[in-house]
Amino acid sequence: MAAELPELSRSQARRLIDDGRVTVNAAVATRAGVVVQEDATVTVELPVVPDLDLLAAEVPLHVVFEDEETLVIDKEPGLVVHPVPGLPGVTLINAVRARYPEVREIDDGDRPGVVHRLDRDTSGVMVFAKSAAAVSMLKKQWRERETLKIYLALVEGGVNPREGIVEAPLGPDPANPRRRAVVDGGQSARTHYRVLQQYGDEAALLEVRIFTGRTHQIRVHLAAIGYPVAGDAIYGRPSELIARQALHARRLGFTLASTGEWREFEAPMPEDMHRAIETLRERHEPAAIDDALVEERPVEELLGEDGPS
Repeated sequence: MAAELPELSRSQARRLIDDGRVTVNAAVATRAGVVVQEDATVTVELPVVPDLDLLAAEVPLHVVFEDEETLVIDKEPGLVVHPVPGLPGVTLINAVRARYPEVREIDDGDRPGVVHRLDRDTSGVMVFAKSAAAVSMLKKQWRERETLKIYLALVEGGVNPREGIVEAPLGPDPANPRRRAVVDGGQSARTHYRVLQQYGDEAALLEVRIFTGRTHQIRVHLAAIGYPVAGDAIYGRPSELIARQALHARRLGFTLASTGEWREFEAPMPEDMHRAIETLRERHEPAAIDDALVEERPVEELLGEDGPS
């Protein structure tokens, strides 16, 4: 099936067998590993679904960097990275495959080329692999925590202390398995934050660095210390400032699979977060940032439209 129907991944082919959609000489195939005779007739009933890759050709894809092995993009908020049960429709994978057919050749289940992911409503910089070799090298860097991952988060409240580390294990929420929570025996997770600007006691703009990559890590950790991400309806509450969680993957650093060179790439803050911050600035005089917390670039540059480094 995989050889004759290249549009299917092996996992998709297996799923069709498990669903009883494949027959061998008119008899339903009961398992994927069955051996068939050379003259056997294999019939596959494909589900009638829209050509998502064709639809995805219309999805904007903001390329920050690309070479023969790697694709770095600035992901728009609202776009799911890969297929998820219960969330049908075009995904970022469809958009990538529509423009880079070579990604289809990567045999990595339903997520070819995916090295890491961002939540649907989180914007910002992320990387895709364009070859099996790049998948292996990049995933190794993520697994061994050899990457740089920095976010901008607009959170509720007057943040104190202005800089800190949250180190708390994460796992499924016992009260709701669709959520994550700080739980005993969960996966280790470490998040560093620092205040860039404080807007009275209403909100603050944080720079956040994560050293692990757990599901919903930033959102859960910040909510756990009392400063949920603005607009986060799952771990906080909806906001009149922004229609999604105000979380943006600002900078991503890793070693290129093609050259072995360390590179860092950036994505400018999207317009909806800009508008939220401007509204807060109109309400509050942004508090001065402690000199000890100011990095080499001013906050205004972090909020600007500069491109990749």
